[in-house]
Amino acid sequence: ASAPKVAIDPLEVDTKPVDPLPQKTGVFGRAPRRVLDDDMLEQLEELLISSDMGVDTAVRITANLAEGRFGRKLSTAEIKSALAEEIARVMEPVARPLPIYNKKPQVILVVGVNGSGKTTTIGKLASQFKKAGKSVVIAAGDTFRAAAVGQLQVWGERAGVPVMTAAEGSDPASLAFDAMTQAEKDGADLLMIDTAGRLQNRADLMEELSKIIRVIRKKDPDAPHNTVLVLDATTGQNAVNQVEVFRKMADVTGLVMTKLDGTAKGGVLVSLADKFALPIHAIGVGEQIDDLDAFDPQEFAAALTGVSA
Repeated sequence: ASAPKVAIDPLEVDTKPVDPLPQKTGVFGRAPRRVLDDDMLEQLEELLISSDMGVDTAVRITANLAEGRFGRKLSTAEIKSALAEEIARVMEPVARPLPIYNKKPQVILVVGVNGSGKTTTIGKLASQFKKAGKSVVIAAGDTFRAAAVGQLQVWGERAGVPVMTAAEGSDPASLAFDAMTQAEKDGADLLMIDTAGRLQNRADLMEELSKIIRVIRKKDPDAPHNTVLVLDATTGQNAVNQVEVFRKMADVTGLVMTKLDGTAKGGVLVSLADKFALPIHAIGVGEQIDDLDAFDPQEFAAALTGVSA
């Protein structure tokens, strides 16, 4: 059997196809070869924008594509391949696994809006860490939603990892502090802290997150060692706004993109890489505990443009 594809290790990965481009007939029409002119570049731009890539990134990628090719006759396959190459070039620098430090416990703060797949991502990462021989503790820091805590406990059981909880409505920062104390006492390698994600009352959430960070820094001035933002690919360009907001609230060190399982228009990931250059640690490609893959730029670019592997 082949080795598992994990997000905490830079292993090769097959992403499942995210395929908005081949369905459009304008650029990739029936003409066997077309001259790469202004009209065609404009169509390509529109195509990329419709895949949630955002205007600035779409313009930059088509401009790079045109360099050295403008005025030449190109086949559909050549255009797709050149596009995939440009997209992969943007994604290469950000494809980085979640770093593991020689620090006990390494504190990973997980942030994101409710419904983004935060809880499932924590469960999947905990499972991968455990399989890699690490001892993990999870703290259910979204203390205001009983459903969130219950869901996290289910994922903790699946991963075989203990989940620390507090009474509903209690202070998330004191739970984080207790969880850190417990993780230290148990000699745990990793502590993953879930947080609330209510963006509509941003001020409350910001205060809550900064309080969690303040409190855990009393125990370890370097904590959290990673702040991972979980984003839902189906929200499209809204993900850009979420990155901006959460970077202000908590110093985000890396991203995980969920729901990239063939339904999403994954172009927003290119936009995020281009705009923020934050590491993309992993992508969620399904509901099962093993459905979290390391991010592979070539596979992703090929899937996005419909280049046959």
